[in-house]
Amino acid sequence: MRALIVSGAGATSVVNKPVPEPDPHDVLVKMRACGICGSDAFYISIGGLPPHVGSMALGHEPAGEIVAVGEKVEGLVVGDRVVVNPMASDSDVIGNGGSSGALAEYLLVRNASLGGNIHTMPDHVPFEVAALTEPMAVAEHAVNRVSPRISDKVVVFGAGPIGLGVTIALKQAGVQHVTVVDVISGRLDKASRIGADAVIDSSEVDFAETLIATHGPAASRADRADTDIYIDAAGAPAVIDSAMKTAKRGATLGVVAVHKQPVPIDLLAVMGNELTIVGAMGYPTEIALAAERIADDWEKYAVIISHTVPFDQVDEAVRLASTPGAADKVVVTFD
Repeated sequence: MRALIVSGAGATSVVNKPVPEPDPHDVLVKMRACGICGSDAFYISIGGLPPHVGSMALGHEPAGEIVAVGEKVEGLVVGDRVVVNPMASDSDVIGNGGSSGALAEYLLVRNASLGGNIHTMPDHVPFEVAALTEPMAVAEHAVNRVSPRISDKVVVFGAGPIGLGVTIALKQAGVQHVTVVDVISGRLDKASRIGADAVIDSSEVDFAETLIATHGPAASRADRADTDIYIDAAGAPAVIDSAMKTAKRGATLGVVAVHKQPVPIDLLAVMGNELTIVGAMGYPTEIALAAERIADDWEKYAVIISHTVPFDQVDEAVRLASTPGAADKVVVTFD
């Protein structure tokens, strides 16, 4: 089978590997789609993670079809359409430094457990949309971490895949008002299509003034917005600065974006305004929920995808996903 690996700093290669054979507790999945994540671009830039530097398998957003089932596996059969939790095994994660990746023609799922590390998808969900399950689980976890109430007013910074997923999750939770902020008009159009109540192009208008006009002024300070929760899905230092300057007393800032450099924070302002800052990483329990929500409303999630690229052109898919502003969500598809 063909598989994509990180072959060196800034380099990838498609290599030939034997098709893995399942043991009694395993299943073999023929890959049908796999998303490319921002972390993939990071892994490529540094040449991979130990112990697989120079030979690291890529791909951790898998969707496919079971083609072989070990004799001791229960509840799964050949032909099932599935998504896989790549982080289910602490000892050998998929596509994040482990021995296998999902940007390959086949993926062996060890110790396959229905509802544990593998979830079935209904036939009506396109594989490329099913492949959004992993990043949407990240978004679900970010929302769970900030514990929104129905009465809350929320700002989501960044209308990339995670920010859009966060927006969908917030509206599914019944949150009163969600405003999405970005500097790319096409992404803001997508935010409106998937349910955002308002959008702000911070390259065109004054963010603070527009947010105060949108959510109203805080009761105690007219120069602060009556916004309850800020969620950083952009990863830009300016986002943290904007949130700190507009946050009312008692507001929450959730950070799900990756910041590659330390960001200074005025802790006196955090104290004075009694702000809560929480981080969100991964998806300890949210994969099943994300799979269920995609199955129920796949057409809304499909809006997130900007490019589908066949595996034969995986180099182009990697280039698109690694070039800032070139794509929103790139999904590699397999015949």
